Amino acid sequence: MAQIAVVPGSFDPVTLGHLDVIGRAARLFDEVHVLVVHNPDKQPAMFAAADRVRLIEQSLVETGVPDTVRVGEWTSGLLVDYCRQVGAGVLVKGVRSGEDVAYETPMAIMNRHLADVETVFLLPEASRAHVSSSLIRQVATLGGDVTPYVPGVVAEALAQHLDR
Repeated sequence: MAQIAVVPGSFDPVTLGHLDVIGRAARLFDEVHVLVVHNPDKQPAMFAAADRVRLIEQSLVETGVPDTVRVGEWTSGLLVDYCRQVGAGVLVKGVRSGEDVAYETPMAIMNRHLADVETVFLLPEASRAHVSSSLIRQVATLGGDVTPYVPGVVAEALAQHLDR
């Protein structure tokens, strides 16, 4: 039986750090579903969910992530409901710091309790440990160069979105 993992996130926008975690998850699991999910604590979104899905798909092609990775969007219920639907037994979360672990731990325990879905935490490459989507949005909005931290298609989308 294939082991399926889900990598959820808001991905607003997807960064090279996200792609690093997705790529490493693809080496650990038979199939990986990258899922754009709604996070009510992160409003308003810079990019619509459908645009984030498209940017992730294009970024995966640009960076050469395996074709065992699927990209989609989930807005209709608990994340574990999606896991049940596709037969995933694992959630993969990238964590950059102890704060991320502290934030993710209660959700990991709840997901295990609700649906027997385990959570695996992956640490980022050291060169990307400081990068977050919110930091990328802030730097881009203020006119800074984000090209070292995002795929080319994302840098172009940010420039278009900000009319640069």
